Amino acid sequence: MFEQAGQQALLHILVYLLFLVITWWAMQAIRFDTYIKKGKVIQARVLFVLVTIAVASLVSSFFLTYLNYSTQLKYLF
Repeated sequence: MFEQAGQQALLHILVYLLFLVITWWAMQAIRFDTYIKKGKVIQARVLFVLVTIAVASLVSSFFLTYLNYSTQLKYLF
């Protein structure tokens, strides 16, 4: 029981980190510098990090929920 919980926790951490890296990579394609006010570089970087974390969290939650539901389909029959 505890071993399975540990494996699930490790899977969740790895999935969140994977999608954080993928989201960071994908966000690099967007030109945010056109929307940044002069002298507000630090705020823009913080916003970029927060948006990356938010998007990665949403995508990771979707993926993990989908994975959980798909593994539970075997109990339908």
